[in-house]
Amino acid sequence: MLIVQKFGGTSVGDLERIANVAKRVAKTRDEGHDVIVVVSAMSGETNKLIEYAHFFSKNPQREAMDLLLSSGERVTSALLSIALNEMGYKAVAMTGRQAGIVTDKRHTSARIDHINPKPMGDAVKEGNIVVVAGFQGINEEGRVTTLGRGGSDLTAVAIAGALKADLCEIYTDVDGVYTTDPRIEPKAKKMDRISYDEMLELASLGAKVLQNRSVELAKKMGVNLVTRSSFNDNPGTLITKEENIMEKPLVSGIALDKNQSRVSLKGVEDRPGIASEIFNALAEDAVNVDMIVQTIGADGKTEIDFTVPQSEIERVKGVMERFKESIESIEYKDDVAKVSIVGVGMKSHSGVAAKAFTTMAKENINIEMISTSEIKISMVIDEKYAELAVRALHEAYELDK
Repeated sequence: MLIVQKFGGTSVGDLERIANVAKRVAKTRDEGHDVIVVVSAMSGETNKLIEYAHFFSKNPQREAMDLLLSSGERVTSALLSIALNEMGYKAVAMTGRQAGIVTDKRHTSARIDHINPKPMGDAVKEGNIVVVAGFQGINEEGRVTTLGRGGSDLTAVAIAGALKADLCEIYTDVDGVYTTDPRIEPKAKKMDRISYDEMLELASLGAKVLQNRSVELAKKMGVNLVTRSSFNDNPGTLITKEENIMEKPLVSGIALDKNQSRVSLKGVEDRPGIASEIFNALAEDAVNVDMIVQTIGADGKTEIDFTVPQSEIERVKGVMERFKESIESIEYKDDVAKVSIVGVGMKSHSGVAAKAFTTMAKENINIEMISTSEIKISMVIDEKYAELAVRALHEAYELDK
């Protein structure tokens, strides 16, 4: 088997941890597998480099930042290669450029355009463990680029896709994907496997295990993705095609997002195009609108409610100033949370939503907004009831069984 393994910043946080990673990689090699390893910078390293840049400039040139920030991963890849060679394993370190990773021209947030699999493929055929510096590539002009947040995960998935690897393992400080946050509900269970679509929903709803871009790319390239801990030998969670999951659970997980604000526009002029004008203005200001509910009043006015991340509320207030002539009143509410139920089994079962609403009613929790998709139900509630809602729903759908 060809296995791609990615180790994040906490997994390679210091020299002892890099030595542990070397042992884990060696074990996989001893089991008879070919291995390509993708590494992040040692934890804290990237922040340190950003601080160095900000000593000279509050707004440093992006191209120079890419060259600077890419050095963190190169250090880790070289150290891991040295450690493996010292243990008697043939290993070679590669930068993004040497690994054949070509991106577009966007500095600090580049997207992978294509990967030339030959350099890594040849090195593997020669019996090497290949250690690749994650988070980076080069553009068509030969300039170093970086991939933005979650860039090393993205590197690993893209390499696994390009070299048709049998498995891509993402090692972090958690040992898989849980039915909900174990800090909120101690009875939360680790899932053995979950579909790409369910993982995408959970990631977008605040589950911190994997980022959307990596899961989207894995789905697109058909890469079997496993997320597991680098600090124990527990089997992780497999993220795969829906058809690879025999018993599709009705509900897989409960997600909670407390970083929500609700905006209520009351007495909005009910005329064609008003909603379009408002949401286009928000989009132009890069505001990420999530749930939207519109109701038409009997007086020819309409009411529009929507949610945005709390961090973007000041931008929303600035945009809404332009529409104050068309709106009677605007309310902003920060103490809300979004609790969501995710599961591919919802597609073929009725009564999932009814159970959620009944559970909320039993706990005397008022639902302020609701949105649904084929595999998700999201509810906006008062933030003080957020954790109670998660525990109640977790029990209602028997996720602790």
